[in-house]
Amino acid sequence: MWPLLGCSLVALAVTVDRAIFWLRESARRNRALVENVLFLAEKEAYEEIREKVRGSRDYVVKVLVSGILHREFSLSAAMEVAAKEQMERMRRGLAVLDTLVTVAPMLGILGTVTGLIKAFDLLGSSGFQDPRVVTIGVAEALITTVAGLVIAVPCVIFYNFFQKRAEQAANEMETYGTSLEIVHSKNRHQGNLGGFFHVPPGSEPERVP
Repeated sequence: MWPLLGCSLVALAVTVDRAIFWLRESARRNRALVENVLFLAEKEAYEEIREKVRGSRDYVVKVLVSGILHREFSLSAAMEVAAKEQMERMRRGLAVLDTLVTVAPMLGILGTVTGLIKAFDLLGSSGFQDPRVVTIGVAEALITTVAGLVIAVPCVIFYNFFQKRAEQAANEMETYGTSLEIVHSKNRHQGNLGGFFHVPPGSEPERVP
């Protein structure tokens, strides 16, 4: 039971930490600012974007700003690196919950097996004079299995919930990142067209009288 108690404390600590993390991230979300960043990027108003995003801790904004800062080199690669950093923050501790889902029931079964061994050992030494000795020993042995399942079931629920939140955040970053890539490509394409059709002064063909 002591290892199971340790597992329950670890699971509780990770769950509380992740719950606080996602509450904080939800409070930091600013979808209006994200849309404004895309609008200003289309106008190439990068200085105005810098002023708008100052102090923002929205994870989508951070990804977009990282791409804008490195737009002259590799906008998509910069956003990919920033998104990976955000995903590492979001998935922190989930591996622990995933491990506890497997470890807790196995520890419970181990406790049950050792308890049954002890119960049958008492049965062999005392015979059938007092059957309650065996039944009490079996009941005590099954407690560890119940405890392992009680720990594992909430771990599965919270693991899936936090994993789903992380996947939703990844989809958001991918969607807005792709939108910024389209805007950036559109601006560069328009700039190239402008340079292609521009006729430098003095290069007009001479008219033949």
